[in-house]
Amino acid sequence: MENPSAPPVPGLRIAALVVTYNRLEKLQQTVQRLLSEPVDHVLVFDNASTDGTDAWLAAQDDPRLIHHRHGTNSGGAGGFDLGLRRVMQDLDPDWVILMDDDGRPATGTIAAFRSRDWSGWDAVGAAVLTPAGEICEMNRPYRNPFWRGAEFLRTLSGKGRHGFHLQDPAYAPDAPMIEVDMSSFVGLFLSRRAVQVAGYPDGRLFVYGDDQLYTLQMRRKGLRIGFAPAIRFEHDTEARQAAGGVVLRPLWKVYYMYRNALIAYRVAAGPWFWPLVPLLVVKWRRKARDYGDDAPVFRRMLNLALRDGLRGRVARAHDQVVKSAEMP
Repeated sequence: MENPSAPPVPGLRIAALVVTYNRLEKLQQTVQRLLSEPVDHVLVFDNASTDGTDAWLAAQDDPRLIHHRHGTNSGGAGGFDLGLRRVMQDLDPDWVILMDDDGRPATGTIAAFRSRDWSGWDAVGAAVLTPAGEICEMNRPYRNPFWRGAEFLRTLSGKGRHGFHLQDPAYAPDAPMIEVDMSSFVGLFLSRRAVQVAGYPDGRLFVYGDDQLYTLQMRRKGLRIGFAPAIRFEHDTEARQAAGGVVLRPLWKVYYMYRNALIAYRVAAGPWFWPLVPLLVVKWRRKARDYGDDAPVFRRMLNLALRDGLRGRVARAHDQVVKSAEMP
């Protein structure tokens, strides 16, 4: 169902890009929420879902909804890469909003975005909350401590991630906008200029870290990213937080999380990268305690991630990664 010539909403031309794979129930909620908002187009990039996503999308009759079904599962990173290319080439909006199928704007968010002047900003990150209204930890933006003195000193003083991630007061709806260096692909508004200058996310990463790497590279190219606390998104994620951070299931995801984190750290830390590596390895190995009986598999996947991440290798086939996680 493709109709890029649907009548535009007056004012800015805004398109939404939703990347999905086998989460039809969540996708339905996200698409319905988006179509209740004043968006000009909603492009769903379907990574070859097998759960009826194709049939459900084909049955929808809103002319703003565009369905692109990819032939294989390219992962979230591949979906954002290929989907964003399609949006910009076919629709050429003033702004495009990125989200996974379990992320969606709060009611009134797009209207609120349309009502404001974003002059001077190349991208805008939303305040991402859980369905219960709590701050979604995995989507906290940050200011790179390797580029900013105040954040570097706070981090060095023992505050850890609290030294450079935005803290709770920044999320107050009436708090001022803050310039950030990393914002997630849940509720990230990209201007046409941002994409023209920064290009597209690295689809080879498959999943995790593509948003971090992309926005860090945007900043290195001189683009400005603002965190707008009044622009709100909901992330209906099922990822579980444990003592050491997010616990990943299935376990093949461990490989991508830490391999891609190393690649992003290299960009963020610059000359500090190699002195930082031993600290990261010690910290990450401690996370095995959160995996219980699966701790040996976690360690195996982490070792593989470290080997490829330190080499900057992104060519390992996904089926190889899955097989490594399934080995006894």
